[in-house]
Amino acid sequence: MTEPAGLTHFDADGAAHMVDVSGKPVTDRVAVARGSVVMTAQTLALITEGRAKKGDVLGVARLAGIMAAKKTADLIPLCHPLPITKVALTLTPDPALPGVVVEATVKTGGQTGVEMEALTAVSVACLTIYDMVKAVEKSMQIEGIRLVLKDGGKSGRYEAPGDQP
Repeated sequence: MTEPAGLTHFDADGAAHMVDVSGKPVTDRVAVARGSVVMTAQTLALITEGRAKKGDVLGVARLAGIMAAKKTADLIPLCHPLPITKVALTLTPDPALPGVVVEATVKTGGQTGVEMEALTAVSVACLTIYDMVKAVEKSMQIEGIRLVLKDGGKSGRYEAPGDQP
């Protein structure tokens, strides 16, 4: 059996495996991911005014995202553990949604990219926001989690069309 075109996580027999990156050069790499938690204006006000019973929603979600990025290889079976050099999350209340836009930037100097770490950081930060205010609104929606930028490595730069960091 031949490897499916472009799918490097399968061996010649079609079995999943961790890609060997030992021959790849160490380069600076960055990835930015974004997503949002959509909620009512009342729930957003609860968050921004610091009235959530569980505490500082955005601060806790930021820390959860940072921790998640560092644990990505423990959560996603074929991800490599990486020496992450930076994880930064911005959580921006957006009354137009209404909701919170979450963006994660992850950097490393390594042999493979940090796209999964950035996506995991956003996902867990969004889930943490949901968890912290679900008692007042169970109908919140986590939406649009996506990679908006990656740079470094053999494939070079990728920017999502119309979605710049």
